[in-house]
Amino acid sequence: MDNIHDLGGMEGFGPVLPEFDEPTFHAEWEGRMLGLQRSILFLGLWNLDIFRYAQEKIHPTDYLKWSYYERWAHTMIATSLEKGLVTPDELKGGAGDNSHLVNVSRAFTSKYVRAAFVRGNFERNSDSEPLYSIGDVVMTRNIQIPGHTRLPRYAREKLGTVIAVRGRHVFPDAVVNEGVEDPQWLYTIEFQGAELWGDSVDPTIFNLIDAFEPYLERP
Repeated sequence: MDNIHDLGGMEGFGPVLPEFDEPTFHAEWEGRMLGLQRSILFLGLWNLDIFRYAQEKIHPTDYLKWSYYERWAHTMIATSLEKGLVTPDELKGGAGDNSHLVNVSRAFTSKYVRAAFVRGNFERNSDSEPLYSIGDVVMTRNIQIPGHTRLPRYAREKLGTVIAVRGRHVFPDAVVNEGVEDPQWLYTIEFQGAELWGDSVDPTIFNLIDAFEPYLERP
């Protein structure tokens, strides 16, 4: 969360303008892109965290130029090349040669279509106890890592209050940066709007962020 997509901490992009009566897809190929992405996630060839990080690596100029599903398409191509699912020649030719098939634990057939669109469960059992409790005041860390993190830049080194303990979940930073799950306790932190955005913010505004335990420390 240290690039152009971290819009919560950037200025000058203007207001969000919702599209009236927006269709689910603006073109047929977008629906195909969604189906392809969900199929790959179902097969376990990569997970949502890796897919997110691949989008974070898009050059800022391209990120702003491409549409939502164009970014998906470029991300899927780049990750498929990185994981060895296709070769550059196959992409150019538009056909696979089946010489480097990737082993998967299960085949994706029509009976799994509905299951492919159900978000997986990332919660994991734990013998450890959470470090923080509801009502604790915490400080978010100023994380500076070259890889992936789910702590937004605008919410670093900020004071907040724990309002919920969400269980122990797969840690996205470790999945992307180290290739392991390394489950961590997850909390919902409440921040006063002024803590994140400055004193000019309406004092009745509060913001909530789900934050993993390694993102937090006691002030």
